Amino acid sequence: MRHRDKINHLGRTYGHRKSMLTNMAVSLIMSVTKDKDKRINTTVAKAKELRTFIEPILTASKADITYAESKASSDEEKVAFKIKRMAAHRFVFSKLHHKEAVKTLFQHVTPAIYDRPGGYTRILKTGFRLGDNAKTCIMELVDFNPDYKQGKGASAKPAGKTTRRSRKKKAADAPAAEAAATEAKAE
Repeated sequence: MRHRDKINHLGRTYGHRKSMLTNMAVSLIMSVTKDKDKRINTTVAKAKELRTFIEPILTASKADITYAESKASSDEEKVAFKIKRMAAHRFVFSKLHHKEAVKTLFQHVTPAIYDRPGGYTRILKTGFRLGDNAKTCIMELVDFNPDYKQGKGASAKPAGKTTRRSRKKKAADAPAAEAAATEAKAE
């Protein structure tokens, strides 16, 4: 029984699972600098575990902007802010173990997600894998897909009213009824 067991072990040992999640997080962060795909393909179970792994890392990376030395008013605040920024960098590096990914995270990803209070990733289910029929999905960072940007682009059309019932013909017949009424009055 799995009572009170919140971790999906994914059929792997602790070290293997930790390495796999680290590598997937690095791949997702490094995909931001690519021109083409800003996402990774994986199974739904792995994506859900990756979400719990990467969201705290992305939240911690926002300390780089939050505690910017330019915001500090006194020398004591500058020192305190510098310590907090260094702590954030160390925390992120301890989780990712990849210098280029940490650099990409702080330079490209953090400014884009700074205003977002959470929910930095999106899981889009894509169907089933041919070999073993596993549920597959695409995982991406929310602010890096131009198709889903709010209020921007062609996909942001206002939705009209929809109903499952048929519309009454009053609206369509109203101009014809007015024309018939005016003809009857004219005669």
